[in-house]
Amino acid sequence: MEIDRVDVVAEVTTAFAGYEQALVDGDAERICGYFWDSDRTVRFGLADHQYGLEEQRKWRAAQPPLPPGRRLVDPMITTFGLDLAVVTTRFGYVGTAATGRQTQTWVRLPVGWRIVTAHVSEPLPAAPEV
Repeated sequence: MEIDRVDVVAEVTTAFAGYEQALVDGDAERICGYFWDSDRTVRFGLADHQYGLEEQRKWRAAQPPLPPGRRLVDPMITTFGLDLAVVTTRFGYVGTAATGRQTQTWVRLPVGWRIVTAHVSEPLPAAPEV
């Protein structure tokens, strides 16, 4: 299996950039368009979870836009063969020190690259020393 083929990394980089732009734009329909249209699609958010794209569409439609100034920190795209990729990044917003974490599994489907599972989290605050 070939890992990180240049052409495949470029394709996923383009798809991921489109997803991020849709996220920043607050375009729920475009965001959902980057996910596999299946009841097997899973997304775990900060305080939410959706099983299936229809649940995600309903959830996204009710969400306020992201805070302004979203920035990605150390995004990494790793591809496995021609049809599978994992994208990881940390993210933050202008004026905040905290960074969230985001992981997505992308698969090349007949309709193009789609996210089949995603996980977003934030680290817990450090426990005070005793």
